[in-house]
Amino acid sequence: MRHIVAATRTPRDRWIEEGLRALAAGGPDAVRIEVLAKKLGVTKGGFYGSFADRDALLKAMLDTWERESIDEVLDRVEREGGDPRTKIQRAGVLTFSSDRLLPIDLAIRDWARRDEAVAERLRRVDNRRMALLRELIGTFCSDPDEVEARSLLAFCLAIGEHFLAADHGDHTRPQVLTRAADLLLNRSHQDDSH
Repeated sequence: MRHIVAATRTPRDRWIEEGLRALAAGGPDAVRIEVLAKKLGVTKGGFYGSFADRDALLKAMLDTWERESIDEVLDRVEREGGDPRTKIQRAGVLTFSSDRLLPIDLAIRDWARRDEAVAERLRRVDNRRMALLRELIGTFCSDPDEVEARSLLAFCLAIGEHFLAADHGDHTRPQVLTRAADLLLNRSHQDDSH
């Protein structure tokens, strides 16, 4: 009886994961099949068993990012429950404080500046995020104009604070972020001075 030893193929999701790491570290130009294969400890020929070409990998990476940063975040926010303010804060923390999702999100935002298809994908994701903010903020704020403004400010704060290098006098960044969130979410201020 002959024994056939099948070549072990690197699973598709490992290529995607390594591609997302490369994207987060160096942008889309860093997503190169040869480099990914080396990081995975395989030959680049195995790549073509999972993907037609690099563009197929990039699309799969965007699909994974969208699923993780929207569908999985929303599922977890709903599953863990809480009032609307808690849900907003949890969604923000899961997305924009995550060691995994934040660097990918920021890299995709940069990539979207140069690629219209990626910009469309980002627009779709951001529109879903804004819809969640509108819905949840609308539970404690009745003015539609104010709901829109608070939603925009909350979203800009979540993204923009990662680019801000300013100091805050006698306050720490976390103190200022907490106070900003209190204002946006109409929460009573807790004194952080003790």
